Amino acid sequence: MILNIILLVIGFIVLIKGADFFVDGASNLAQNFKVSKMLIGLTIVSFGTSAPEFAVSIKSILAGSGEIVIGNVVGSNILNILLILGVSSLVHDLNVKNNTVKKELPITLLITSLLIVLMSDKFLNGAENILTRGDGIALLLFFGVFIYYLISMMRNKIDDDNEEVKYSVFKSLVFTAGGIIAIVLGSNFVVDSATFIAKSIGVSERIIGLTIIALGTSLPELVTSVVATRKGEYDIAIGNVVGSNIFNMGIVLGVPVAIFGNIPVGTFNALDLVFLFLSAFTLFIFAARDYKLRRSEGIVLLLMFVFYYTMILV
Repeated sequence: MILNIILLVIGFIVLIKGADFFVDGASNLAQNFKVSKMLIGLTIVSFGTSAPEFAVSIKSILAGSGEIVIGNVVGSNILNILLILGVSSLVHDLNVKNNTVKKELPITLLITSLLIVLMSDKFLNGAENILTRGDGIALLLFFGVFIYYLISMMRNKIDDDNEEVKYSVFKSLVFTAGGIIAIVLGSNFVVDSATFIAKSIGVSERIIGLTIIALGTSLPELVTSVVATRKGEYDIAIGNVVGSNIFNMGIVLGVPVAIFGNIPVGTFNALDLVFLFLSAFTLFIFAARDYKLRRSEGIVLLLMFVFYYTMILV
């Protein structure tokens, strides 16, 4: 028990320090290549912090646990917006760029709506709720549209307020790669140690799965976004969450469904799907109102998070 408590503390230290290096490296990559920090947040940062979700997805599908794959994506996407952006906006109001409101957030809403429709067979036609191989291909095709959009963004070189480049390209890459490795290792230490401690004091596996595992796979996004916000890198904080959610639906879920097919949706109910859409829609409404995510709006997101988890845990 004492060893696991020590490992838990070490995990958090490695996680936070890794996020520091990761954000600094990613920010300097944007400056070196003269591309927007939002683009870096939507790609390198979001795809990197989604590595734990992808690992859990592949491991679960190979073990025949299809529901965990879907739950991992649905739970993480709800948590990413309600908890991560909620906490980040408490640190500081998040400025949201015009392009994010008009393009990236609508893309998030569209692919979220697509996933909800694909998971609603029983409601739409009375059939059993199953994600088929065709559904997986549809998610991958939509993700392809997102990649095309990112490529078009990449062609538009920008000059971020003539900020001074602190690190060379090589050093920025080392910081970015080293940071994400530390983030993944740190989150693994935290999840494994917390799970062992919870089991030792008699917490059920269901509660562990809905809390420690769900939060654990989103720890990289949480720590990275909070650290980015603290450093004033708001584009990276928001791009991390938006990109992670699209990556989760397009790749973390789309790839295993497209390969294996016929994954039962199972125990997911209307509440899960409602909050999956409501979280994305609420973020869009808040951002579109004045191109900011304010502390008061962050509190609303956190209250929604508490309500959702209260409903599923009770």
